[in-house]
Amino acid sequence: MSDLVIERLDHLGVIAGVIKDLGIVELIDARISPEAKEEITTGEAIAGMILNGLGFSDRPLSLTPQFFQNKPLSVLFREGVEADHFNRFKLGRSLDKAYGYGCDQFFSELAVSVCDQEDVDLRFQSLDTTTFSLTGEYVPEEDESAIRIVHGYSKDHRPDLKQAVLETIVSQDGGVPLVCKSWDGNASDSKIFQDRSAALVGSFQSSEAPRYLVADAKLYTEESATHLSHIPFITRIPETLTVVKDMIQQSWDLNNWKVVSQSLSYQRIDHCHYGIAQRWLVIYSKDAERRTKKTLDKGIIREYKSIQKKILHLQADRFNSEQDARKALSAITKKLKYHRIEKIDLKQHIRYAKKGRPTPNTPIKDIRWQINAYFLPDKEKIATAQKQKATFVIGSNVPDDDLSDEEVIRAYKGQSAVETGFRFLKDPLFFVSSLFVKKPARIQALLMVMTLALLVYSVAQRRMRNALEAQQETLPNQIGIPTSRPTLRWVFQMLDGIHRVILNTNILIDGLTDLRIKILKLFGLTVQHIYQISSA
Repeated sequence: MSDLVIERLDHLGVIAGVIKDLGIVELIDARISPEAKEEITTGEAIAGMILNGLGFSDRPLSLTPQFFQNKPLSVLFREGVEADHFNRFKLGRSLDKAYGYGCDQFFSELAVSVCDQEDVDLRFQSLDTTTFSLTGEYVPEEDESAIRIVHGYSKDHRPDLKQAVLETIVSQDGGVPLVCKSWDGNASDSKIFQDRSAALVGSFQSSEAPRYLVADAKLYTEESATHLSHIPFITRIPETLTVVKDMIQQSWDLNNWKVVSQSLSYQRIDHCHYGIAQRWLVIYSKDAERRTKKTLDKGIIREYKSIQKKILHLQADRFNSEQDARKALSAITKKLKYHRIEKIDLKQHIRYAKKGRPTPNTPIKDIRWQINAYFLPDKEKIATAQKQKATFVIGSNVPDDDLSDEEVIRAYKGQSAVETGFRFLKDPLFFVSSLFVKKPARIQALLMVMTLALLVYSVAQRRMRNALEAQQETLPNQIGIPTSRPTLRWVFQMLDGIHRVILNTNILIDGLTDLRIKILKLFGLTVQHIYQISSA
């Protein structure tokens, strides 16, 4: 009788191959020594969490044994590894050990090794934060270094839930995360960015190659300026600063725009601010202008409805003088952003000293005034507002000899690399319900593991895209159009339905097509070996 075993491989071989190439398990086990009697090491347990997270299986981390039940563990890990080895007790202890080592240091050391192996360009580093909403009660740890799960400003728009804050720095070369750090749920971005800029001063100055810190407006504060003066930075300047509003208006008055592309223009103004000599680039984006039009239209309608309501109440009032009536109207009109007064009606209401029909000689007791006003959209105000919303300022202290204006603009646009990583981390299918763990220390370690999974994903995607570019090849996107920059998530879907079949002593891979073989060869020899593909 034949023994037939069918194991589901799909895209997991790609993840496992990249983990093996990067030596993730060995790097972890070199820092957290394996115990004599443990069935799997801490490195293997964390690799299992990464595989579960990147498996997009819609399973919480506590059900990792179920996830691995029908998977080829001997090729994903090694002979002797079983699904039950990834139980919640082992995973919990592994998170505890990672926390005990120091999550920030742990991740940074692994990221340095990976970037060195993959020759990742570290010149442009983007900094940002996001929040992770959590349910349940969280008792503070006795360890004061553990984060506190508390309410704070929610970027998930869930102010009802407690949260943790995650800070990351990623390389713009492939969006590879370089640094991750967890913070209390109520930590402010300005405090986080101030601490990070202080920490980067030494590492940037000691680096042989130039390093540039790229961030959003939260980086640029008066408190951070002391540290920023020692770091080459590229950042958006906060629009709340009066000088920014004045500079944008000045640029529109000059109207001397340099064209970068069909949708982007800029004007340069050299400026010293917070004691730092900088160049400020006032950027005008036609795409942003189109995007803001819908928002602006909603604002105009909302303001008009508000005016109508206030005018209705104003019309019902009676004032002692014409000046009082106009003053009450002025209190409404001075706050208008998008409308102007078209017409004002003032009406006298005379009160006589005697009852009955008044005669020309009837004495007047007093005169009350009623006011009404009619409004129209102010086209000039609206046009100005639209230009203001489509214009922003980038500041940089990087010398012209190092980066041109256009290179500074491109570097700032590369900030999307970190935002893409955050969207990936917060995908509902990624580590779904994994934040069930109730110890803040384990939450901290799990956020580090999630960022480690992003590291593996971004390296794999970078490899694939670089290989396609080098070979001048393409892959079909979701609607069949050739692209040289597909997302790895889409490529994973194209690999769905690959199985490892064991019949007696024979092993074969079922489900390989020409397209799938072409895809798998992009990731290197280790992945090809897992899928039993010839390197020829």
